[in-house]
Amino acid sequence: MPKPYPSELRDDVVRVARGREPGVTIEQIAKDFGVHPMTLQKWLRRADVDEGAKPGQTRPEAAEIRELRKRNRLLEQENEVLLTRPGMSGECFAGVSRLS
Repeated sequence: MPKPYPSELRDDVVRVARGREPGVTIEQIAKDFGVHPMTLQKWLRRADVDEGAKPGQTRPEAAEIRELRKRNRLLEQENEVLLTRPGMSGECFAGVSRLS
């Protein structure tokens, strides 16, 4: 998998693309910065969402959801270990349901 572009580069390229002169295309800007034009288009769309200009999930929201899902998986695994531990009667876990 290719290494992601630094966020500073993405921000700079988006700023230049938004402030471009009439007649300058996205393709020209992408070529000048050494990125694929479709990559620049995605960066522009993502910037619009992050700034609230378009609806969608922002990068911070996506990161938070990713972390919450990771934490949820860990808690489910810990719960499973506790519920299947040998020698435990299960009575101490009354009211705790198994998640599948």
